[in-house]
Amino acid sequence: MRDLAQAIAGQNQPEAAYTALEALVDDTIGIILFTLMELDPERGVARRTYSNMPDAYPASGEKPMPPGKWSDTVQGRHETFVANSIEEIAEVFGDHELIRSLGCESCLNLPVFAGGRLLGTLNCLNVAGHFTPERVAAAETLKLPGAAVFLLAQSLKKED
Repeated sequence: MRDLAQAIAGQNQPEAAYTALEALVDDTIGIILFTLMELDPERGVARRTYSNMPDAYPASGEKPMPPGKWSDTVQGRHETFVANSIEEIAEVFGDHELIRSLGCESCLNLPVFAGGRLLGTLNCLNVAGHFTPERVAAAETLKLPGAAVFLLAQSLKKED
């Protein structure tokens, strides 16, 4: 947590904060693929703002957030979405073959809120069965650091 606080206070933003958050998430729950998605529920779109595998998942563009199991869980109930097999991932994400090709067969999407507003999700992927109840519980501790990073990035956009 100290490394993230130092990164947020330092230069090279928001990249330094994104990288420090990735390290904290990896230390806390373990990840292979990590992305950050900013969500705009009013417009029904999501935008990837960070990826630790930019060749496969670049940080750019918007994609629609269709109604369904994922949006019901994350947007509707404000709960963490967990899929611990590639079959469960395939039910929700059309890019499941790419996910599997990267060595990932489970995902945890942690919704981050501030002021009652959904800021985005921390998207964590790993091997099949990785996101045990203990890791899902540990992920809850990442909401505040995630909010700090999303809010920092938003404040920098306002300055531009």
